[in-house]
Amino acid sequence: MDKKVFKVTSIYNNDSVEYWKNKTYLERLESLEQLRQIMFGYDPTTARLQRTFRVTKLKKN
Repeated sequence: MDKKVFKVTSIYNNDSVEYWKNKTYLERLESLEQLRQIMFGYDPTTARLQRTFRVTKLKKN
């Protein structure tokens, strides 16, 4: 994806507004998450915690 080129258009003069109005909020959120993953290069096979955490038991007072 070439991030140097972009095009500015009005969302109000576009047929996609009606398309998204007909979608449920869950479908819109899923699409948004997919776009976010594409934009930032998310790969679930390489996504990990950066540190190792240890579980400790707290003492009761």
